[in-house]
Amino acid sequence: MTTIQVWRGEEYEVRAVTGSAATKPYRCPGCDQMIRPATPHTVAWPVVPSMFSASGLDERRHWHSPCWKARDRRR
Repeated sequence: MTTIQVWRGEEYEVRAVTGSAATKPYRCPGCDQMIRPATPHTVAWPVVPSMFSASGLDERRHWHSPCWKARDRRR
């Protein structure tokens, strides 16, 4: 299920990814650490894509779920 959440004044589509659906490693932008395959995590992307993106999906970022929840406390 995708929800809409606000971060830094912009709306983001946010989805939880289950461990079975997580097949690749990703670098979390919140802590700059790797998210290992098969690790449940959160994916977020802007509702309104930047002018450099056709759909916004190429702006998806994979976050550790606790890092996404703490995003407002991070720089």
